[in-house]
Amino acid sequence: MSTHLDLLTGDAAAGLLDAAVATAGGELVDWRVRQVDHRPGSTTTVAYRATVRWGGVERSETLGASVGRARDGRKPGVVTLSDGDATVAVWRFPGDPALPALPRAFDPAAVEELLAGLGIGPAERAHPELKVRAYRPTRRAVIEARAEAARVFLKVLRPRKVADLHRRHDLLSRAGLPVPRPLGWSDDGLLVLSPLHGTEMRAAVRDAGPIPSPLDVLDLLDRLPAEVRDLPRRPAWSESAEHYAGVIGAALPAEAGRAADLAGAVRTRLAERGTGADPTHGDLYEAQIMLTDGRITGLLDVDSAGPGHRADDLACLVAHLDVLSLVHGSESAQARYAARMRGLAADYAEGFVAAPGGRGVDERDLAARVAGVLLSLATGPHRVQEQGWQAATSRRLDVVAGWLDGSRLVPSGTGRA
Repeated sequence: MSTHLDLLTGDAAAGLLDAAVATAGGELVDWRVRQVDHRPGSTTTVAYRATVRWGGVERSETLGASVGRARDGRKPGVVTLSDGDATVAVWRFPGDPALPALPRAFDPAAVEELLAGLGIGPAERAHPELKVRAYRPTRRAVIEARAEAARVFLKVLRPRKVADLHRRHDLLSRAGLPVPRPLGWSDDGLLVLSPLHGTEMRAAVRDAGPIPSPLDVLDLLDRLPAEVRDLPRRPAWSESAEHYAGVIGAALPAEAGRAADLAGAVRTRLAERGTGADPTHGDLYEAQIMLTDGRITGLLDVDSAGPGHRADDLACLVAHLDVLSLVHGSESAQARYAARMRGLAADYAEGFVAAPGGRGVDERDLAARVAGVLLSLATGPHRVQEQGWQAATSRRLDVVAGWLDGSRLVPSGTGRA
């Protein structure tokens, strides 16, 4: 395992966190790793859930630490520490050095002023309620802000990315796609977005509720405007299979060879199709789709929209549904849920292949792209430090192999209600 991973996830991390908290006047009571973002040869970033005692009062805190981002140590609120071999930047949420807008987005008074400036605040001044919906250290955060007469989402990202994301939301919103409307943005990386109506497709999948058909998903993608082709091209998940195989190999050396072989097989298959020029969402899966009574009424996270292969969007949805078959639960309930999720993934794949009117995709190509997405998802158990992540990673690689050899693409009839 990488020494940086050891440093930030092993016993040595306690000393780093303790020293950083003590610098701010606190005492570290306990801690655990919540999320790991390891990029071999580049950076390693870890998020922690910690209990810190401040003046005799214990509070739950989110801490972050990163190796390989030298400039972070010069940011206010960041403590720089060294073990003699590596320099580590440590911070307390919301003081993320790569997300300068985050402290403002998590300050009720500042958000109140922001809403008032946009003309969407309450008639009577009152601090909004703020809730963190997502946080990937040094990469992005999403905060929901609720006031008496307003509800918005504050998306915080690296400053150089905010203008581009605003452009994507504006383009798709004007084209009639059900995406959050951009309400304003700032140079320091803050984008204000309108809320969407409906519930996540993930909830409908979990509860066996009504969900869109494969043709409904294709209809949604048909609505992407041609101008999406002019956006910067970003690699599809399947095109990054070798990168994720390297991440797996660094975390779990016993599977390094198999992961590399699977990634090589994906690369060979993708080479048969070349570069795509379809308008694509770039990260389409069940948590990005909002539903009302089974109808698609919202589409989230358009950060990766751009030219590519439509099959990659379809593969992303299939792969995420299939990986849900590997979640934990009681043995009997898990077996039923796993069978339903696996059947649902296969049913969607079959529907995408068999779509009439020349809309279907090639089965072999779709399977390779599903395998590529699943390789990226195989890093998940280690990233969130799931208990028994080593075995969970190996199980996900088994599923990757199943899509490549064709054994996974077998409709079971159990996916749909």
